[in-house]
Amino acid sequence: MSALRKIMLTAAGAPQTPTLIRHLRQNSDEMPVEIVALDMNPEAVGRFFADRFYPIPQAGGEGYRERILELVGSERPDAFLNVSGNDVPHIARMKPELETLGTAVLCSDHDDIELVNNKYRLYEHFSDDPDVPVPKFGWPKSLDEFLLLAKEMGYPERDVCFKPHVGKGSRGFRILSERFDRRDLLLNHKPISRYMTLEDFVSIFDDVDDFPELMLMEVAAGEEIDAMTIGWDGEALLTTCKSRESNRWGVIDLGAHVDRPEIIKSVAAICRRVPLKYNFSIQFIGGKLIEINPRTSTFIFQDDLNEPWLALKLAMGLITPQEVESHQSNVRIGRRMVRYMDQIFFEPDGTWQM
Repeated sequence: MSALRKIMLTAAGAPQTPTLIRHLRQNSDEMPVEIVALDMNPEAVGRFFADRFYPIPQAGGEGYRERILELVGSERPDAFLNVSGNDVPHIARMKPELETLGTAVLCSDHDDIELVNNKYRLYEHFSDDPDVPVPKFGWPKSLDEFLLLAKEMGYPERDVCFKPHVGKGSRGFRILSERFDRRDLLLNHKPISRYMTLEDFVSIFDDVDDFPELMLMEVAAGEEIDAMTIGWDGEALLTTCKSRESNRWGVIDLGAHVDRPEIIKSVAAICRRVPLKYNFSIQFIGGKLIEINPRTSTFIFQDDLNEPWLALKLAMGLITPQEVESHQSNVRIGRRMVRYMDQIFFEPDGTWQM
C-alpha cells in the first residue's frame, strides 16, 4: 500500500469542501489520505468529514499567522491546500516559513496573487492583449467622474456595473439599470438582487468626501465559463472548461464540462503573463475575462480526472508536469454536475450523523 499522505486544508466550511475531501480520499492511486481541516467557524461542515479539525482566527486577523505556524509545526502535513480566497494572500506570505517545516504549499507567488485579486490591475494588465479580451472598464475617482463614465459606456440605454477593486464574491457588486424602479425591486425581486438604480447610487454617495475605490465596467453578456486550471512555470498544464448554468448561495449549482478551445487559448495566454501555480479558476462571460480565483474551487470529478489531487501530487513531487498535461485527454465533454443541500446532525460531544 502507498504511504499515507497528510493534507491540511483551509475553509472547511466552504460549500465545495465535503465533496473535495471525499474525492481526495477516493483518489485513483488508492493512496491513503489523512485530512486536517481548518476554519474560523468551529461548526464548519468539513469538521465532520476530516480526520481532525482545528478552529483558527479570521484570515489575517490577530493570532492567525501564529496559529497556522503552530498547527503546521505540530501536524507536519505533506501539503497545505487553500480553499478560501481570504486565506490565499496570507498563506502566500508565509509560504517560505511553512515549506521549511517540510510542507508543500499549493499557492502562487504573492505578487501574482496581489495582481489577480485586484480587478482593476488585472484588467489593465491584459487590456492590450488580443488573446485575453476584457470588458470595457474604468476607475472613476469621484461621483461626477462615475456619472460621466457611465454615460460614456452607454448608460442608461445599456446597463453598467461596478465592483470594488479588491473584493470577495458579490460583495460590493451591483448592476445599474433603469429597467427596474425601486418599487419593482422591492416587490418583485429577492432582497439579494444585484440591481439598483443610478438614483439610489447617487443618494448613497452624494456629498461624501470618501468616494469608494470602485471599478465601473460594462455588463458582460453571453455564456459563462469557469476555466479550471493547473498552472506551472508560466504554462497551463491542464484546463477543464465548466459551464456555469445556475448559481445558488453565491456558488455554481449546475454545470458541465464543455469544449471551448478559444477559452483554453486565453487561459494559456494568461498563464504566460501571470505564472500562477497549482489549482486556480478563471471566469469568462461571453469570452471575456471576468476574474481569477487563485485557489481550488468547484470541480467536476471523474474517476480518471481529479484535478486537486493532480495538483497535490505535483506539489509533493509525486508526478511531473508532463504527467499532469497527459490528463487533458481524459476530460469527458458533457459530464454534468448538480450541487444540492444536505444536513448533518450532531450532539454537544461531537458525535454526528447525516
